[in-house]
Amino acid sequence: MSSAERVDYQTSPSQYKHWSLSFDGPIATLAANFDENGGLRPGYKLKLNSYDLGVDVELNDAINRIRFEHPEVRTVVLTSLKDKVFCSGANIFMLGVSSHGWKVNFCKFTNETRNGFEDSSKHSGLKFLAAVNGACAGGGYELALACDEILLIDDRSSAVSLPEVPLLGVLPGTGGLTRVTDKRKLRHDLADIFCTVTEGVRGKKAKEWRLVDDVIKASDWGAKVKARALALAEKSDRPSNGKGALLTPILRSIEESALRYANVTVEIDRAKRVATFIVKAPSGAQPTDVTAIEALGASWYPLALARELEDAILSMRTNELDIGLWLIKTEGSAADVLAMDATLMAKKDHWLVRETIGLLRRTFSRLDVSSRSLFALVETNSCFAGTFLELALACDRIYHLALPDDETRAPKITVSDTNFGLYPMVTEQSRLERRFYAEAPAMNALRDAAGRALDADAAFALGLVTSNPDDIDWADETRIAIEERVAMNPDALTGMEANLRFNGVENMFTRVFGRLTAWQNWIFQRPNAVGEKGALKVYGKGDKAAFDWNRV
Repeated sequence: MSSAERVDYQTSPSQYKHWSLSFDGPIATLAANFDENGGLRPGYKLKLNSYDLGVDVELNDAINRIRFEHPEVRTVVLTSLKDKVFCSGANIFMLGVSSHGWKVNFCKFTNETRNGFEDSSKHSGLKFLAAVNGACAGGGYELALACDEILLIDDRSSAVSLPEVPLLGVLPGTGGLTRVTDKRKLRHDLADIFCTVTEGVRGKKAKEWRLVDDVIKASDWGAKVKARALALAEKSDRPSNGKGALLTPILRSIEESALRYANVTVEIDRAKRVATFIVKAPSGAQPTDVTAIEALGASWYPLALARELEDAILSMRTNELDIGLWLIKTEGSAADVLAMDATLMAKKDHWLVRETIGLLRRTFSRLDVSSRSLFALVETNSCFAGTFLELALACDRIYHLALPDDETRAPKITVSDTNFGLYPMVTEQSRLERRFYAEAPAMNALRDAAGRALDADAAFALGLVTSNPDDIDWADETRIAIEERVAMNPDALTGMEANLRFNGVENMFTRVFGRLTAWQNWIFQRPNAVGEKGALKVYGKGDKAAFDWNRV
């Protein structure tokens, strides 16, 4: 992919084209004013605050800056600077000219960004208020749905709507169908009406149907939005006097066949369609008190690692579509990783440590939902311990090298307290609980083994690894496994992995991603949506969609 086509997930407020970010004590306001001519790619204009991936890259950056640079902020208000328009959702013309893969990956990233609102509200006390001061349609309403509360201006024209089914022949792609039922508790027959009319619902009816929390007259709008934002802030425990961590640019080198960061390297083998992620442990003494941690800010190792790993995952997902298998490796001292874990556990209630744990949690979750095969390789000099073990537990398989005749060089893995719930999946289970279905005998055995360095045979006996070949068989077994995997149908693998990775417990988030992977993925390819006369293709051209009326 050329540098001009490559998507960069790094940005900063000085580069924003679409959002205005302002602060007033415990309230941050993110105001939408999308640049019509600022689309990420040519071929469409972002009219009526419609968005593309570039808009959401800025949104993700802005929320992270609020999380880390402004600990005094307790409520984020999302609103609009455009008259009579809050957000009209994903840009339809962008969807019409985009490849199938681009559309699906775009939806996935926007899902992760909005899920991040709810994650921060639950785990770190950052609350979100949608101040809907104009028309709010499709993905715009899905953005509001991700907030803790929704206020709608009563101006006789502003409405909320999910018009994708009647207008475009597709589904809301960012959790709309799921959130109106699971979160807003909209009765299913009313939801059926809501999702099949283009004009949406406004005013008193929107509140009665639970689509919004309150409807406010235009004359009272500013004062009541601020009052509600302050009331939400009272529910937060974020500090009023914390020292923010400035998110300085991530230093990296983008090469033809590699991404290189201080703590993460991605080596790309395009001929084999394989990428190898190498995650490096901290080295040397690390700070253990919060004053020193705050002084380091974004250069504090766990925060730096989380930012680099997130950037690498997002870059590989978007820019390297042919690389179907990611190999996960680690390098360094397990003792240093466990020392880092001890600090994270001891200081987890401090705002900056808590936010860093949150970024790690969300980054590991990006691995869970990436449509790539994931194999972990536990080799000499590996350090899959505690937090780093989460990288392996997120994988589809774990191969652990056995060196029975060389105890010193034999790679070990270590379970720590962090693996029992510090980084829950979107299912709210730990990856160990997912792996063992939370069955008591297995979980008790793991707790008994916690803190002990386990060689390949011991890890295999506990069920922690998939295979434990010795040094004679290692090269052949891993080579065959890799070659077999990359030879399989990637479409089938995507569906298989999404099913197997989310066994057991279901909740709103798994349904959002599951429905995106299965239903929206399928509908996005159907002629009724994207065929020559499909609804998504003819929108705005004055033509009527031609549907194949056959129900499948």
